[in-house]
Amino acid sequence: MVSPAPIPALPVPGSEVLTLTGSELLEWRRRLLAQGGAAADLDWLLDLGGGLRWSQLQSLWCHPQATIRLDRPLEALEALWRRHRRSHEPLQYLVGRCPWRDLELPVAPGVLIPRQETELLVDLALQLRRPAPPISRWADLGTGSGCLAIALARSLPTSRGFAVEASAEALAQAGANLTRWDLERRVTLLAGDWWQPLQPWWGQLDLVVSNPPYIPSATLAGLEPVVRDHEPHLALDGGPDGLTALRSIVAGALQALAPGGLLLLEHHHDQSGAVAALLRAAGLERPGVHADLEGRGRFASAWRPGAR
Repeated sequence: MVSPAPIPALPVPGSEVLTLTGSELLEWRRRLLAQGGAAADLDWLLDLGGGLRWSQLQSLWCHPQATIRLDRPLEALEALWRRHRRSHEPLQYLVGRCPWRDLELPVAPGVLIPRQETELLVDLALQLRRPAPPISRWADLGTGSGCLAIALARSLPTSRGFAVEASAEALAQAGANLTRWDLERRVTLLAGDWWQPLQPWWGQLDLVVSNPPYIPSATLAGLEPVVRDHEPHLALDGGPDGLTALRSIVAGALQALAPGGLLLLEHHHDQSGAVAALLRAAGLERPGVHADLEGRGRFASAWRPGAR
């Protein structure tokens, strides 16, 4: 993994506002795209880095004479774009934020960038638990940026949450993000691997979610450079068959979940059968497969036997 170079400090949005016409911005955009790169990525940078929403950008095609305001000068945005094109650094790291559900989560090198499909884990957790008794305690194993923990805490305001993470960098980012949303008193951060830091609460967890590393080690080299060279391999590498972390999580679920507790996992799109077999072998009930945004089996669920 390539260590990222320091990211130059950018003006805080709102501290320097640039006013220009739509035609000037569209010409700037055409010039950069003529040199390569995806239009969707550049438009994302204009949105998150410049404060120009996609709908505003689209309206400029019909009203190029309109005046617009950017949070950052075009020169600063162009420097970020060129750096992204040159080194494949994720735009989310360069801007320092990632849109996820209804949040704009701060992210930084050393922390996995939240994916859109992982948003479904929250919806599945809430859907599958209905009409079960209220959730008292839940946990997020391998919390990364804290995205799942934040979404669950906001959706389950009367519950107590635990967010487990082995990476010191990710743990610090998750802590800062929980504080940003004033959730640090409702979600306890725990350093360590999977179930071990939760031992005092084994047998009491009504819901556990996890988006663990699940990419087979041999396929990491074939990932896009924006992922392979910059995102933490600790959060990507799932071992020889991609199931190392999933095996550890499933193996401890029967002991850690409360009776009737739900385990919900994200996995690789071709691992549904293997994960379901692990869940059954561990003594969990009603293993289920759930589709991602493209209709592929991406999530697995199972329950500890018994009732609360």
